[in-house]
Amino acid sequence: MWFPLVLNAFGLFIAVLAIMLFSELAEEILEKETLQFDQAIISGVDGIRSDGLLNVMEFITELGSVWWISVVSVATVAFLWFKLRDGWSILFFVIAQAAGGLLTTELKHFFARSRPSIDAAYDAVGYSFPSGHAMGSFLLYGFIGYLIVRSQRSRTTKWLSGTLVFFFIVLIGFSRIYLGVHYPSDVLAGYAAGTLWLFVCIFSLEWVLWIKRSSLTLGSFRKIFSSKNS
Repeated sequence: MWFPLVLNAFGLFIAVLAIMLFSELAEEILEKETLQFDQAIISGVDGIRSDGLLNVMEFITELGSVWWISVVSVATVAFLWFKLRDGWSILFFVIAQAAGGLLTTELKHFFARSRPSIDAAYDAVGYSFPSGHAMGSFLLYGFIGYLIVRSQRSRTTKWLSGTLVFFFIVLIGFSRIYLGVHYPSDVLAGYAAGTLWLFVCIFSLEWVLWIKRSSLTLGSFRKIFSSKNS
C-alpha cells in the first residue's frame, strides 16, 4: 500500500522541477535569446563525430520516431489487454501517448522555433521546440517502465528495466542533437514537458486504482458486518 504514495510523492517532486525547467527554457525562447549552453553542447558534440557513430545515432533516433512509437504503443496495449486484462492502464496509456502527441504539436506551434536544420529522413520537419522525439520517447518508455516497476516482477528485473528505460530516453535525445535537427534546449524541454504529463497520467491512474481498491475493501467490510448481523 505504501508504494503508490512513495511513487506519487517522488513524481510530484520531479514534476515541480520539470515545470521550473520548462518555464525557464520557454522564457528564453519567447525572448528570442541565444542559449549559451546550446552552443557549448553542440560544439562538444561536433568534436566526437564519426561515420560509425553517425550510423548508430541514425538507428537510435528511429526508436523515438512516430512510426516506432505507434508500433510499440499498439503492442503495449495488446499485451495489457490480452495478457493482463488491465483496462485502466490501457486507458491512461492511450491518453498519455495521444494527448502527449497533441500537446507537443501545440507547443511547437506556440513557440515556433526554427530547427538548426531540416531533414525529413530524420523525421525533422516543422518547428523545433520542444523535441517531439524527446517528449514522445519519455512518455512511451517512461510509462512502460512504470508498468514494469508496478508489476510483481523481481527487484533485479525492475532495476534493469528502469536503467534501460533511462538510457533509451537519454540516447534518443542525444541522437537528435548529434544529427543536428534539435538544439539541446529543445531536448531538455521535451523531457520536462514529458515528465509533467507522464506524472499527471500516472497520478491519475494510481488515484483510480486506489479508489477501486478502497471500494473493494469497503465492500468486504460491509459483507462481513452484514453476515454477522444476519
